[in-house]
Amino acid sequence: MVVAELSTPSYTKRGLVHSSKLSFSTTHLHAHRRVAFRAVSRTQNARISCSLAPNQVQAPAPAPVQTGDPKNKPECYGVFCLTYDLKAEEETKSWKKLINIAVSGAAGMISNHLLFKLASGEVFGSDQPIALKLLGSERSFQALEGVAMELEDSLFPLLREVIISIDPYEVFQDVDWALLIGAKPRGPGMERAGLLDINGQIFAVQGKALNAVASRNVKVIVVGNPCNTNALICLKNAPSIPAKNFHALTRLDENRAKCQLALKAGVFYDKVSNVTIWGNHSTTQVPDFLNARIDGLPVKDVIKDIKWLEQEFTEKVQTRGGVLIKKWGRSSAASTSVSIVDAIKSLVTPTPEGDWFSSGVYTSGNPYGIAEDIVFSMPCRSKGDGDYELVKDIKFDDYLLKRITKSEAELLAEKRCVGHLIGQGIAFCDLPEDTMLPGEM
Repeated sequence: MVVAELSTPSYTKRGLVHSSKLSFSTTHLHAHRRVAFRAVSRTQNARISCSLAPNQVQAPAPAPVQTGDPKNKPECYGVFCLTYDLKAEEETKSWKKLINIAVSGAAGMISNHLLFKLASGEVFGSDQPIALKLLGSERSFQALEGVAMELEDSLFPLLREVIISIDPYEVFQDVDWALLIGAKPRGPGMERAGLLDINGQIFAVQGKALNAVASRNVKVIVVGNPCNTNALICLKNAPSIPAKNFHALTRLDENRAKCQLALKAGVFYDKVSNVTIWGNHSTTQVPDFLNARIDGLPVKDVIKDIKWLEQEFTEKVQTRGGVLIKKWGRSSAASTSVSIVDAIKSLVTPTPEGDWFSSGVYTSGNPYGIAEDIVFSMPCRSKGDGDYELVKDIKFDDYLLKRITKSEAELLAEKRCVGHLIGQGIAFCDLPEDTMLPGEM
């Protein structure tokens, strides 16, 4: 899995016309599609913006003459000064209320696939307009401008606004969804404890920002690794947002498990259901074949090779990301973006009767006896309202419980490593072993 580097927010913009003006200052109108792009930074308050308001389209205003301190006065150019009534057009008046989606690491490879799926309507539907709020770093800001230009050139009717910034307080303002992809990658010689601390600090800041300015019902999906503990740090720093609203992405692991079961059984993927990934997004994760089904039958009734299930199947899922890197030298950006889409769809679409999906969620009150107060991947169902419930009718055997316990122990140790970031005193790191992330093998 690829990740985008983040750095401490500080950025000085380069101007095209004047030094105080932003380098990204174009937009495009096509038929009934109106898109507005804003570039914002906390170090300079200048911005380019277009608001969507319930009044008529105004005539373009000439570029204003700059006077006084440019940092204290937003600049407006051409179509960025226009306002639109989305209910005035036949094409748009039946649309749902616009939703705000924040994406961190927005200049990275995962986002490069994901953003266009979001803007196309593939994720939230063909009647759901969106605003994309893209968070990057000082190093990636120019690339963010390029991302915004590509989104503009793609002529997505549902994409009504794009904001780019290095400040999470700007990006997370009023967001309904926060997709936290950006994180520092594990460097050569870096211990897992070091990665936990470095990325934990990033997610502590982002949690505080979400707590301060996001919608009180924001749904948060953490992708940046180590995603389970990053999600825990984020939710602990956002006490005003329900802990249940935070997810760590384990859907790619579930998809990989379904693929391997389908290949072994000689069926297509859609015949495989009820697959759970338990635990941490690491090589201690537990792909559950005991409760999984193939064409409605228990997996063990279809695949009789128990040794393959317990050894080869589990190892293939746990190490798939590393094998992929060896094959073509890149992390799994495209399939990760697909799994993010799948994770969102599982929350906004009713779960098919009898099935479930995997997500790393907060364990408090779970029915399985898993330790409280960690983020652990478990089986979930949704009514399609963005919320979920844990599945209760689950079987366990000694094999499954032993492996769940191992992943649980790793997450409890990770939690102790970040005690200073979650309000639990001084950190104490006693990781049982330096396990890899699935893409680090």
